[in-house]
Amino acid sequence: MEQIGIANLSAYLRKMAVDGYIIHLDMSEVQELVRLLRICSNNLNQYARRANETGSIYAADVEDLRGRLDGLWDGMEKLLRGFANIP
Repeated sequence: MEQIGIANLSAYLRKMAVDGYIIHLDMSEVQELVRLLRICSNNLNQYARRANETGSIYAADVEDLRGRLDGLWDGMEKLLRGFANIP
């Protein structure tokens, strides 16, 4: 029961009675992608704020954001390929 992350015995028994099985997924990669997405969103907001205040934005900032977003897409593709292999 602890291996699948359910601490409540009644919840475990209900799930087993209804479905007969429990699927436990390791969501650490998803959590990491969400964390990176938050960072990119915060950076994008800062860049937008700076562009609104000054009327310009640095090319290095755009390239930094583009690199981070490319990394996010790579991680998302890897994750989706993994989900596609689930029977």
